[in-house]
Amino acid sequence: MQRYKCTVEYDGRPYHGWQYQDDVISVQKVFEAALEKLVKTFVRVHVSGRTDAGVHALGQVVHFDLEKVYPAEAVMNALNHYLQPAPVAVISAEMVDQDFHARFGSKKRYYMYRIINRRQPLTFEAGLAWGVYKSLDIPAMNEAAQHLIGTFDFTSFRATECQANSPIKTLERLEVVAGEGHEIRIYAESRSFLHHQVRNMVGTLVLVGKGSWQPLDVKTALEAKRRSAGGPTAPADGLYFVRVEY
Repeated sequence: MQRYKCTVEYDGRPYHGWQYQDDVISVQKVFEAALEKLVKTFVRVHVSGRTDAGVHALGQVVHFDLEKVYPAEAVMNALNHYLQPAPVAVISAEMVDQDFHARFGSKKRYYMYRIINRRQPLTFEAGLAWGVYKSLDIPAMNEAAQHLIGTFDFTSFRATECQANSPIKTLERLEVVAGEGHEIRIYAESRSFLHHQVRNMVGTLVLVGKGSWQPLDVKTALEAKRRSAGGPTAPADGLYFVRVEY
């Protein structure tokens, strides 16, 4: 039995998230179907972190075990062949030891959120970024973000249906950066995140950027430990799973 690690990118727009679901199309369903075409039997694929419907990935990591040993490059090329025309691609593959685990072995996960800050509706970027029409104050957003960096109870910033045993997480980075043109990028780094945590933090920072909230209001929301105290959930469109550190 040989274990393989693959780094995968995908456009999340056509999918109901990563996780397999019987009645809808998901990235996992498409990936496992391609793998089954390669090895002629079903193989379960394990992922570093599940993404929600509409969320994209630049460096998602998966692992799976194959009975027959194939060169890693051959696995990558075959999967990319069978994945077509789905907007899913294996960008690297390697053989790893049996003790490697895509999810449990990860030390840090990196996310990016893209905002296009202009008055005009999005055309080419529709579904790939959040169009925010009111001008955003980036320094104020970064001031607010500082209140969320560290180890806290993030109940105010997790989905009400989040199933994590504990709401306590350590956020290592939350930074708002001006990109090219009208683009604003928000970077978040942590060993793990709660369900909707990044999107809820982004939605809250945008309230600050618009002037609806003051930076200190974010600290107040965090300390309330109540989802209704936090800001709205940002759309899935702008969220990207960037990479995983092992």
